[in-house]
Amino acid sequence: MSRFAYVNGRFVRYGSATVHIEDRGYQFADGVYEVIALAGGKFVDLDLHLQRLDRSLSELRIERPMSDRALTFVLDNLAKRNGIRNGSVYLQITRGVAPRDFVFPRDAVPQVVAVARRAKPIAQTAIEDGVKAITIPDIRWARCDIKSVALLPAALGKQAAREAGAYEAWQYDRDGFITEGTSSNAWIVTPDGDLVTRPATNAILNGITRLVVIELAKAAGLRFVERPFSIKEAHAAREAFVTSTTSFVMPITQIDETPIGNGKPGSFTRELREKYMAHMAEIAGAAAGTWKWA
Repeated sequence: MSRFAYVNGRFVRYGSATVHIEDRGYQFADGVYEVIALAGGKFVDLDLHLQRLDRSLSELRIERPMSDRALTFVLDNLAKRNGIRNGSVYLQITRGVAPRDFVFPRDAVPQVVAVARRAKPIAQTAIEDGVKAITIPDIRWARCDIKSVALLPAALGKQAAREAGAYEAWQYDRDGFITEGTSSNAWIVTPDGDLVTRPATNAILNGITRLVVIELAKAAGLRFVERPFSIKEAHAAREAFVTSTTSFVMPITQIDETPIGNGKPGSFTRELREKYMAHMAEIAGAAAGTWKWA
């Protein structure tokens, strides 16, 4: 449990951290967020997260509350106050507090809150054996490229996955093509050896781990394609996996009731996970293979 949170310019005890009842994030989901990993006390791909934060704020026309330098200082201070070296920081910025009205208030001041949490250990069995995903209809809005706090559809999907004994739910559009997971990007490897993930349009969130894995795949000479893929194609894939800030590269070895490939994590997935963990280790200032997420 966090000891301290950050609320609008102050570090406060976690248990007493509060926001106003008429914060527009609470009443309209009128806000954005970022989750940034910490490895060895250092932020992972911070510049990419800050760039995406700027884009989300711009798309919602929310004024940037502080500079990148000031925000980085706040988040770093928060992690240190909580004694967290491996974990994550959750940052949320809303349009502000104003009497409830659908139109944007003229004089609302953006509200900034953040909490830091220690790393949750990832079960070794999940890495070695892979995990299950289910498929569900994508019921979200048309601007999934904005990292909005409007996460009820994701929560419903995550609950459906939990009840089905699955790690993640892959959402599909009205044409039967996979968009992404509820909190991750979806990938497959075709029988011909193409690494495939959906293009970063307004139908998905352009994940930071997704961007890094694309570069790792290109550097490794893997055949990479950005295109939609169907549920049927996912079921017939040689490999499947998800990427996210907290799952890194997680092998999917079953989708719905269909085993993927031979039912074990494949070579592409293992290679990309190893390369991503080496990327994390480099940020943490540790030798590849020696740093542990714990």
